[in-house]
Amino acid sequence: MKNGKTGPGAPSLDGVRWWRSSHSGGSGNCVEITTDVPGLIPIRDSKNPDGPVLLFTSAGFSAFVSAIDAGSLRHAR
Repeated sequence: MKNGKTGPGAPSLDGVRWWRSSHSGGSGNCVEITTDVPGLIPIRDSKNPDGPVLLFTSAGFSAFVSAIDAGSLRHAR
């Protein structure tokens, strides 16, 4: 994200504060989020801060987290 954009028509992410969970444990398998974008929750891979960003609405993020907690999402092996 060298230009601070996620894609055409996406909000600028220049200057937002990214954070990761204190439960990350330093393993390098972390995602970072920001709550600095009104109406959206952007998520990125902490190992690739210049890479792609997923944009969730608040409801979409809640559903995503609930699916993870319920074990509905599995890592493909």
